[in-house]
Amino acid sequence: MGGDGLFEDVDLTWVKRKGTAFYLLCLASSLFGIVMLGFLILDVLYEAALGPIEFEISLTTFLTDPASRHPEQAGYLGAILGSVWLMVLTVILSFFIGVGSAIYLEEYAPDTRITRLIEANLTNLAGVPSIVYGLLVLAVFVNGFTLGSILLAGSIALALLVMPIIIVSSQEALRAVPSGMRDGSSATGATRWQTIRHVVLPAAIPGIMTGTILALARAIGETAPLIMVGAILSAIRLPSGPFDSFGSMPTQIYYWATAPGPEWGHLAAMAIVVLLAVMLSMNAAAVLLRNRYEKDL
Repeated sequence: MGGDGLFEDVDLTWVKRKGTAFYLLCLASSLFGIVMLGFLILDVLYEAALGPIEFEISLTTFLTDPASRHPEQAGYLGAILGSVWLMVLTVILSFFIGVGSAIYLEEYAPDTRITRLIEANLTNLAGVPSIVYGLLVLAVFVNGFTLGSILLAGSIALALLVMPIIIVSSQEALRAVPSGMRDGSSATGATRWQTIRHVVLPAAIPGIMTGTILALARAIGETAPLIMVGAILSAIRLPSGPFDSFGSMPTQIYYWATAPGPEWGHLAAMAIVVLLAVMLSMNAAAVLLRNRYEKDL
């Protein structure tokens, strides 16, 4: 550059060095997290595979029996069924309300200060600690409406937890649909709802499903809100309906991990492996379903 150029005194070599140093710092930070996660998973797998020498439990017994006070008879079935019930009820309570709210905010609500305030609050609610929702459900539903510590109360807590995530991710998916698709549908004489139903929603379904998957992946591993509403830490009984007392996979892991004795730690490690397998299976099935929708578009 000339003598009075803007970057006359800038040392490009020093700038490149700083850029390289920043890149290496970011790379090291990412690798540190990945390596620590790998060590954690390997430690869990090692503990689940070996366990104490004097303690043996078959995988069949572990997966088909409810929990017990005796570690050699303890199973994980009650916790698995409790988590299945929780996920089903959570989806019913949160998905339709969340997607409906996103459609209203994105397609119908006017761009006013109140609408922007609601959207900002939804973003903030997505970051609220999960125990706050547990305390809310405990005060309002468990004690206020005397529901008691039942599956429905736990599902309400998880639904409140994941609903802001579903709403925000659904809004982003709807916003990503090109406006030209809406204009083309309106030009053919379609009403606003017909445009949303037959044009916008099919195009936004992959994004909506991705947000729902992430929300449920967070919900299935939550422990604090379920403990607040009175979930059973050791699921001895098998739940059969939304009004039964319940345990879950995370609360069962918490109970076994805090119990004294190496055999309980072995059971906790086995339960963690099962929980990881369930989460990976859910995500894999949802990704396959999402990809199928993307191919059909």
